[in-house]
Amino acid sequence: MRALVFAKRNLKEIVRDPLSLIFGIGLPAFLLIIFQQFNIPSEVYNINNFAPAVAIFAFGFVTLFSATLISKDRTTSFLTRMFASPMEPKDFILGYTLAMIPVVIFQTVLFFLIAMFLGLNLSINILFTILILIPISLIFIGLGLLIGCITSDKSAPGVSSIIIQLVAFTSGMWFDTSMVGKTFQTICNILPFKYCVDLSKAFLHGNYNNILMPIIVIIISIMIIYLVAVLLFKRKMQGDAK
Repeated sequence: MRALVFAKRNLKEIVRDPLSLIFGIGLPAFLLIIFQQFNIPSEVYNINNFAPAVAIFAFGFVTLFSATLISKDRTTSFLTRMFASPMEPKDFILGYTLAMIPVVIFQTVLFFLIAMFLGLNLSINILFTILILIPISLIFIGLGLLIGCITSDKSAPGVSSIIIQLVAFTSGMWFDTSMVGKTFQTICNILPFKYCVDLSKAFLHGNYNNILMPIIVIIISIMIIYLVAVLLFKRKMQGDAK
């Protein structure tokens, strides 16, 4: 209950910065629109393959939102005052996470509506893809919380942009990771972003033959990220209490 009340406050803070929301939600859709205008061969560009990859790329901005929110709270000493409340570290992390879920849902639904308008095949798989993207987004929300815990409100956007670039270059969004050198491919296989794209594509295409590995990697990544986030937050609370 405490986390839910805290989440409502956080969602209000997010909505107070509509320009960032518009940019974060609109840029991925803008990418789809731009690529539709180019005369690219279908074997190179296909919206049915590109759309789920861009949907994952859009979550990089969710990282930016969550990192900025928590870093601002730290800078304004809001969290220091909140540490006097009976809330535990897990309540704070859950409150920030729950606040981001409506943003994720709105962003994802709007994105796929635009994608359908641009030619994405209409099927029930779109709904399944949206549903699987919600738990996938926890990776990006959690990364934002980690960044927000260790950076200021001024540096959080810059550090978050690194995540956005990592998603773009290691997820297979622009090219098949098997086309690059073994070292870079190994990095792609270690990071979770490639598996996020693979899973979203599998659900959109209705191909569930090879989804076990992406699901395992994503679940493990979420568990590690949130465990570290809770521990960092606990350390922050204990440090401010001294």
